[in-house]
Amino acid sequence: MSGIKSPMAFFDTLQEMPNPFKRPVQSLAHLVDDCPTDALTDYQYASEFIYSYRGSPDTFSTYRREIEHFLHWCWLIEKKSVGQIVREDIETYVQFAKHPPDSWIGQNNVPRFLAAAGERIPNADWRPYVSSSAEYVASQAALQSLFSVLSSFFNFLIQEQHLAANPVSQIRQKSKFLRKHQSQGKIRRLSPLQWDYVIEAAEMLANEQPAVHERTLFIMNALFAMYLRISELVETTRWQPQMGHFQPDQEGNWWFVTVGKGNKEREVSVSDAMLEALQRYRLARGLSALPSPGESSPLIRKARGKGGITSTRQIRGIVQQCFDRAAKKMAKEGFQEDADRLASATVHWLRHTGISEDVKHRPREHVRDDAGHGSSAITDRYIDVERAERHASARNKIIR
Repeated sequence: MSGIKSPMAFFDTLQEMPNPFKRPVQSLAHLVDDCPTDALTDYQYASEFIYSYRGSPDTFSTYRREIEHFLHWCWLIEKKSVGQIVREDIETYVQFAKHPPDSWIGQNNVPRFLAAAGERIPNADWRPYVSSSAEYVASQAALQSLFSVLSSFFNFLIQEQHLAANPVSQIRQKSKFLRKHQSQGKIRRLSPLQWDYVIEAAEMLANEQPAVHERTLFIMNALFAMYLRISELVETTRWQPQMGHFQPDQEGNWWFVTVGKGNKEREVSVSDAMLEALQRYRLARGLSALPSPGESSPLIRKARGKGGITSTRQIRGIVQQCFDRAAKKMAKEGFQEDADRLASATVHWLRHTGISEDVKHRPREHVRDDAGHGSSAITDRYIDVERAERHASARNKIIR
């Protein structure tokens, strides 16, 4: 399949995607040369489905990716519209998604579209799949996402009375694609040594270029100390984080109000150290040390222009700069293995790291509520005591 021409992006970014309810697409000639029957209807429904998740940048990106991959396969590989897909086709698609054509795989994330003469044109360098290694391998998390999103999409089509059945739910033996775990997997997080180097890197950047990187330092502190998700730092139609969301109660305790997963609002307790980080950041921005009630200035402002950051990719880039600088210093100072592990870290690891450190000495119910976990069982995954004890009891086993 390596000779199959790579498709172009079907859907634009969250900021640029037109409202499909107000601007239905009249033709797909700009996307594919030869469309199957009902492809235009497929695209309209898919656009409406994806657009409905615009309140959460991460969810929007996930759903857009999975639906786009599926439509690429339906139209370009199978030459079928979505309404013609049956259970056996889904199984074939899963096998395709595990090993897509080489020509569909890029080594780096690049923009889907480029701006030219006031128009959005497809980026010829964009690829549906991305892998920095020599061979693309679909992870279990990727396959789980595929099943979850496609099932939601087909349920949506049923609710819209476009289809009568969900072929994904008809697959009884998903276990041949998805592995079951005896216990919860290890939480991916930074080691104490790695975190020390990462936060030191942020502090050094802030000291070197305060006008640029005091914001960087605050972002790193907020992700770690308040367990924030990246989506809770950017502005969306659903949520605009502001300085006034830091609020004291009648006892003088400070809280941060945020809206997280499932559009649920929660209060996060603000430690003294986090309050100091907030004061440093505000003073660097020329604001008073602490926010006034109802202060509407954006929490994470844009580097240029007015308003707050709206791109999770920008936040990821800021965090990655700290990771890269920390890894370089770790390798230079003899911690090559830790530096190599840090290369696979993501922004979400900071949330995991903050929770894991706090659950060692805070009541788990307190950590649960600050993290916005739906149950204590989720928080329990961050407690390593049982895992450590299990290994300790096995350490001295003899074979001969």
